[in-house]
Amino acid sequence: MTTANKKLSSARLTQPTNAFVEEFTASVQFDQRMYAQDIQGSVAHATMLAKVDVLTNEERDQIIAGLNTIKTEIENDQFEWSIAQEDVHMNIEARLIALIGEVGKKLHTGRSRNDQVATDVRLYLRDMITPIRSELKRLQIALLDVAEREAETILPGFTHLQTAQPVTFGHHMMAWYEMLRRDTERLADCEKRVNSLPLGAAALAGTTFPIDRELTAELLGFDRICLNSLDAVSDRDFAIEFNSFASLLMMHLSRFSEELIIWASAQFDFVDLGDAFCTGSSIMPQKKNPDVPELIRGKTSRVYGNMFNLFTLMKNQPLAYNKDNQEDKEPLFDTIDTLLGSLRVYADMMGAITVKPDNMRNAALRGYATATDLADYLVRKDVPFRDAHEVVGLSVAYGIKQNKDLAELSLEELQQFSAHISEDVFDVLTLEGSVAARDHLGGTAPKQVKAAIKQARSQQQ
Repeated sequence: MTTANKKLSSARLTQPTNAFVEEFTASVQFDQRMYAQDIQGSVAHATMLAKVDVLTNEERDQIIAGLNTIKTEIENDQFEWSIAQEDVHMNIEARLIALIGEVGKKLHTGRSRNDQVATDVRLYLRDMITPIRSELKRLQIALLDVAEREAETILPGFTHLQTAQPVTFGHHMMAWYEMLRRDTERLADCEKRVNSLPLGAAALAGTTFPIDRELTAELLGFDRICLNSLDAVSDRDFAIEFNSFASLLMMHLSRFSEELIIWASAQFDFVDLGDAFCTGSSIMPQKKNPDVPELIRGKTSRVYGNMFNLFTLMKNQPLAYNKDNQEDKEPLFDTIDTLLGSLRVYADMMGAITVKPDNMRNAALRGYATATDLADYLVRKDVPFRDAHEVVGLSVAYGIKQNKDLAELSLEELQQFSAHISEDVFDVLTLEGSVAARDHLGGTAPKQVKAAIKQARSQQQ
C-alpha cells in the first residue's frame, strides 16, 4: 500500500521543495514511533468535532474507521512512510485521505500540526512513563530482596574509599533503595505536568470553531488543559523535566555501577555479578569484565547530553512554535530507550548477584572499623570526646605496628592508653557489636534494616 505523495502543506509555495531540503527537514524517520498516539489524538479530535456539530456522526465514523485501518497497516508493516509528507502526522493524514476521500480532509479542522505534535509527544511520554515506573519498581524490589537476605552481613562502610565503620550489606542496599524512592517520587511529580492537553491551541492563538477541549481532555485521559494557547504549542519544559529526572536516576545507577565494579574486582572480591552480565577478554582468557555496570556508567553521560541538548534547544526561542522544536524528539526518545534498557538490565543483574560475606568481613577487620566505637565507649566513661579521640588514635597507631585489629589487642595493651578501659570494651570492639549498637531509625543495626525493608515493601503494594 502506498501513501499519497502529494504534499498536503505546500499550496502556498510556488516551487517544489528541494530534494535535499525535503530530506533534511523531514522528521518521519524518527517521529513515526508516535503513530499510535497520533491516531489516538485524531480519534479524540474527530469525536469532539462531531460532538460540537463540526462533523456529522457519519463523517466521524468514516474518519475513525480509516484511522483504525491505518493503525493496522502500520502494525503489520504494510504502511509506506514518505519523506515527502515530512512527519508522522502528514503521512497518516495523507493515507487517510487516500482511503476515505474528501471526508479525510475534514479531520484537521480546528487544529494545527503545532498543537497536534505537542499532544502526541505528551501522549507518547505519558505512555512510556508506565513501563519506566514498572522497571524502576522491579529494581527496587530486587534491592529489597538482596537487603533482606543480607541484613546481617558485615560490610566495611567507606568514606573517601577508606574503611570507616562497619555496616551491613543490607543497610547499603537500602541506601540505594532510598535514592530510587526519591527518583520514583520525582517521576510521579513530573507526570503531573506531562499530563496536560495542548490540543485546541491550534497554531498559536486557538481556533474559531466551537471546540470542547474539556471533552478532548477526557477522551485522551489528560488531567488538565494547557491554559494558554501560545504556551501550549511551544512548551517543552515537561520534556526537560523528564530528562532531568532521568539524569538523576542515571546518576544513581552510575554510582551503583561504580561500587559494583569495585566490589567485583579481584582486589575486593565482595560480589559476583553472574556470568550472564559480564563478558570475557579477546586476549586475556582469565578476564571477567563487568560490562553491564560499566556501560550503564557510560550511558549516564548520554542522558546528561540529552538533557543539555533540550536546555540549549529551548533557551532562546521566542513564542510560539518554531521548527527548532522538531529537534526535541530524538534526545527525548533516546533518553527513554536508554533509561528503560538500563533499568531492565539492572533489575535482572541484582536478581542474580552473589554476595561473599567472608571477604567483606575480613576487609572490615583490616581497617580498624570499630575505632569510633572505642571513642564512644570512652565518652560513656566520662572521657571528653577530644581526649577519647586521641586515645583511639594512639591505640590504632599501636595496632598498626603490631599488625593487630583493635579487637585483637589485649586488655593490658589497650589500658596503656587509658585507665578507663576495662573488660567490657570487647563488647563494642566486635563488628557485630558495632552494627548492633546503631539501633535507631536509619541506623545500620540488622533490626533497623529489617524494619526499613518491611516498611518499604508495604509502600510497594
